Amino acid sequence: MTFKTEQESFWAGEFGNAYIERNQGQQLLASNLALFTRILSRTERVGSLIEFGANIGMNIHAFKQLLPGSELAAIEINEKAVEQLKQIDDLTVIHDSLLEFTPNRTYEMSFIKGVLIHINPDALSKVYEALYQTSSRYICITEYYNPSPVEVPYRGHQGKLFKRDFAGEMLDRYPDLKLVDYGFSYHRDTNFPQDDLSWFLLEKK
Repeated sequence: MTFKTEQESFWAGEFGNAYIERNQGQQLLASNLALFTRILSRTERVGSLIEFGANIGMNIHAFKQLLPGSELAAIEINEKAVEQLKQIDDLTVIHDSLLEFTPNRTYEMSFIKGVLIHINPDALSKVYEALYQTSSRYICITEYYNPSPVEVPYRGHQGKLFKRDFAGEMLDRYPDLKLVDYGFSYHRDTNFPQDDLSWFLLEKK
């Protein structure tokens, strides 16, 4: 697999491998279940969902519990993570970069969590388009929010984490999208902490 940006190589390589070890466990699963229950309560029945940048599938495991019988798919760039995704029953796994992925079908929801912040800002339009084209109804964006674009250091690295109003940019780009709901998950929540993530549920009109 060839890459167009340094961020892709970063996540496909050793740093991406180390991320796997830091981001798993029963607490994360419980927090995801609580968060996704809130989000899905604002939808009608979601019969199919694709996750962009699924890592080892911690979000997918939660969706399998909340959406039993639904068709699930995952796109992931890191090979070691893909190996673990392939162990999940009834999951379509796509080993690809989000910058190269070309949708060949639609799902009722396209979902992304903690991934847009790591995409090269010059390449965001490609990911926005893939999220939009892959969805037949809902798009869920769960990321760090900032009203204007800003770069922040990430675990000692520069050029690897960017915050902005991702959902707002998609709403501006695609006039047939509407905002259904949004919310915030705080890292100091005593029961179900998340990493200070803001979520936005969009729907095609």
